[in-house]
Amino acid sequence: MSDATAPRRAQRSAGRVLGVVLAAGAGTRYGMPKILADDGAWLQRAIAALRDGGCAEVAVAMGAVVVDPPEGAGALIVENWADGVGATVSASLRWAMTRPDAAGLVVHVVDTPDSGPEITERLLDAVAGDRAVLARAVFDGRPGHPVYIGAEHFGPALRVVGGDVGAQVYLRSREVTPVECGDLAGGEDIDERL
Repeated sequence: MSDATAPRRAQRSAGRVLGVVLAAGAGTRYGMPKILADDGAWLQRAIAALRDGGCAEVAVAMGAVVVDPPEGAGALIVENWADGVGATVSASLRWAMTRPDAAGLVVHVVDTPDSGPEITERLLDAVAGDRAVLARAVFDGRPGHPVYIGAEHFGPALRVVGGDVGAQVYLRSREVTPVECGDLAGGEDIDERL
């Protein structure tokens, strides 16, 4: 993507803001990998939420099932996905660290299909590409996704996450800016089929 076609938020910041969709798990409680949910529509919505919301580059972290990523995203294969969500978050942080111009990483999940680009846009407006900031979407005060991790946190977070330990442990030990998005969506993770 050229600078001329990059989303405006990515151009405005000192570096590019990347996005990753966490979709590597087997979806045991759901009964199938959520990367395949609704014939792949959940994945397409999550990618659009990041890409259309202002992320300059988007990857899909996948493992239990590997699919061709929809247009507008690349594949990030997580070989040790079965170790837990921390393995996927670690792989995502390492991926972001390979982009030296990254200002931050927006971490989204595949199983919040009602979260659209306007949530990512609001989150990115709040952080303005700040490399030192941690922020997350909240829904009527309840923490949710997406989460923004400024580039200065990539290394420190990597020392904490892994296996079943996701980014939540790191976030709990730091100041995280809440960005209220309850007027835009419910933000509920869907863990079981109705």
